[in-house]
Amino acid sequence: MRQNKKTMVGIILVVVALMAVLLFMSRRLQTRIQAGQEEISSLSEQTEQENQRTEDINSLQEELQSDSYKEEYAKEKLGLIKDGEIIFRESDGTTDQAVKSDSSNE
Repeated sequence: MRQNKKTMVGIILVVVALMAVLLFMSRRLQTRIQAGQEEISSLSEQTEQENQRTEDINSLQEELQSDSYKEEYAKEKLGLIKDGEIIFRESDGTTDQAVKSDSSNE
């Protein structure tokens, strides 16, 4: 009977020790899981931001390649006009001069 009591106490001590180790390991794993989830969340947010940035860049690229943008740029930055187009320039602040584009003025 005494041997059975010692065996039971030994088994209980082993089980309690195993439970303590498992509890400690589960807490460590929970901490790692939470850190991993936070990293996933952060990376997902960065991915969304980069996707939006890519969309913005593609949109801007399409706009820059459009004929209307090229025409506007040529007018504003290069001073070019289309054939038959009339532009007005202020000469001395009081009168306007009309300049008409013709095919010889290209």
